[in-house]
Formats: sequence, structure tokens, C-alpha cells
Amino acid sequence: MPDAPDAVPGFRPDQLTGFRIGVTSDRRSADLIEALERRGAVVTHAPTLKITNAHLDEPVIADTRAIIAAKPDVLLATTAYGIRRWFEVADTAGLGHELTEALESTAILVRGPKARGGIRAAGLNDAGMSPQETTESLVGMVLDEYPTGLTIAVQMHGFLDAAQLERLRDVHAEVLTVAPYRWTPPEQNDDRVRRLIEAVCAAQLDCVTFTSAPAVNALFHGAEEMGVLDQLVDALRGPVVAAAVGPVTAAPLIAAGIEPIQPDRFRMGALIRLVCEHLEQNRIQRVTTQHGVLELRGTVVDLPVGRIPLAPTALVLLRALVAANGSVVTRDHLAGLLPGTPDEHAVEVSMSRLRQLLRTPGLIATVVKRGYRLDV
Repeated sequence: MPDAPDAVPGFRPDQLTGFRIGVTSDRRSADLIEALERRGAVVTHAPTLKITNAHLDEPVIADTRAIIAAKPDVLLATTAYGIRRWFEVADTAGLGHELTEALESTAILVRGPKARGGIRAAGLNDAGMSPQETTESLVGMVLDEYPTGLTIAVQMHGFLDAAQLERLRDVHAEVLTVAPYRWTPPEQNDDRVRRLIEAVCAAQLDCVTFTSAPAVNALFHGAEEMGVLDQLVDALRGPVVAAAVGPVTAAPLIAAGIEPIQPDRFRMGALIRLVCEHLEQNRIQRVTTQHGVLELRGTVVDLPVGRIPLAPTALVLLRALVAANGSVVTRDHLAGLLPGTPDEHAVEVSMSRLRQLLRTPGLIATVVKRGYRLDV
């Protein structure tokens, strides 16, 4: 059964209310975005890379003819989408039957269950799955379990480490490849990635999801071009949660010193569940005050008077007061948190607006000549 994004126990339409989540994926992003929004999140979508079908079918057809002629001993199937796209091109070119026939006696190894589904949809059976659901472990299976000097075919995905192909070429007679699609950067007039990077650096997002390692690297590259790579990494190490669908996707984040959350099962539904659980358990700040429990979740605050959405300035001020948990926060400190170069008067005006917004007289106390604190 396919991994449905909404197959998540404990679904509630308010699970992610107040939280802002960035989505960097292209393919299947609509499913992920819909699942997050149905749980109340505000989603910023900025695909850092796009899946693009091969610009011309001729190279795919030529590679297909070579694979048919070679009748490879082993085929490495890396992605379900790539397998589907490959057989679609082959069918259109009148080569579908020949391709299936050529692969009937081939040992087909799949990277994961989705690739297995693609192979079975093509009317074929696989001979095994990589233990870690990675290309590296898939290549390792061939090297460990099969004799040398074979003809190997590889269905390339959008980004395949050339070192893995070299591992195969070092010990096998022939390595053939077919690339039904590729990763491409967004259009030059598409500024969504720039805006996503700015939002992460300013901690205006609570979480960013990643479903492929190339998407992570593309985000880093975009930040580097903007001159804010260090700020981006710092934000993902602290106030902004990085969520990766699995260890392959997480690898470039970990290499940058970022500790992403990862589900036990490398599936989108599991990723959605983990994001919900993590944000609810770790990113909701609660303070018991003299006026009731204050609960700050993302961009909204829950008080006995109700749930109140907060504008950016109000959110910055309240976050600082909540973090202090009743201790005094000085006006100078609060001024340093606000954009621009605000003076003491600007802080007082902003604090007055926040008090009016919260509709709870006395909740924020003024400490004369010092600053402000929550009345805990």
C-alpha cells in the first residue's frame, strides 16, 4: 500500500497551528504541503531543485537500445519515478517489449521499496533491496554478492555520485547507464529560494523539510551565493528545525554541523508525523502566570482569553519575555531584537501594542527604570 501522507495517527486539524514550515522538495511537494496545511501550518514552498525529464528522448532511447543489446547481468533500479519514466520513453519508442524481455533474466536490485514498486509495475521482479536504501549500499550489494567482470546497467536518478559508478567500473566489464530525468535549478526569475533563505536566517520559520540530499546542497549553494551561508547554518542549528526524510538526505546537513530530526521509516508520512510530534513536544513554550497559562506556539499565543495571532514585532517581544520566565528583560535588550535602529520610545510603543493585543491586563509588568517581565 502506498505511503499516504495523511496516514498519520492522531491527526488533528490544529496540530501545527501557528507553526511556519518551509518545504524544499519539488516532486510530491503538493502532497506534503497539503498534509501540513491541513494540520494548521503556514507553508512556504521553495523547491531548491526541480525534477526535469530528459530534454530530448533520443539519448534515453539510445541508452535503452544499448541496454537491450547488452542484456545486462545486473540492473540497479534507484527510483520509482525514474523506472516509470524510462519505460514510458521505451514504450513510446516501440521498445517497451524488447526492454522487458531483455531484463527478464537480469538480476534486478532495487534501492528501496518505491523502486521495487516501479519494477513490479513494469512487469518484472527484483532480486533484492539495498540494506540502507542508499545508492552506496546498492552498489555494495553488487560488489559483495556478485562475481566480477559482469555487465551492469544503472538507472540514474537526478543526482548520482560519480564515485559510485567508478566503484562498479573498477571491477566489472561494462557499466551502462540511462538517465530518464535530471535535477535542475529553479528559473532565474523564481525568487522563492532567496525568500526562503532570508526567512530561515531571520528565524521566521519553525521548521524546514528536506526530502533529498541534492535539495540540501542546492539550498546551501544559494545561501553561499547570497553571502549568508553561515547565518543559514546557524539558524538550522538553533531556532529553525531541519527535518530530513532519511539518512541520505540528512548527510549534508550533519556534515555542516546541523542535527536534523529523522523518522525511523524513510517515508513522507513518517516525516509528517515526526514534524508534528517534534514541534508540539519541543517548540511550544509554556509559562504559568498569575493570569493563567500562556502557551506560545509558532506565531500564535494561547491565553485564557483565547488564541491570538502575533505580528513579527509582537512575536519577538513576547518570545523574549517568555524565555526570561518572569525575569526582567531590559529595554536595551528588547531594542536590539527589533529590526532597524529602534530607540527606547519605539520599544515602549511596541510593548504597549503587545499588551493591547494580549487583552490580559497586568500580564506584562513594567519594572521602573529597568524593563519588562511576565507576571509569573
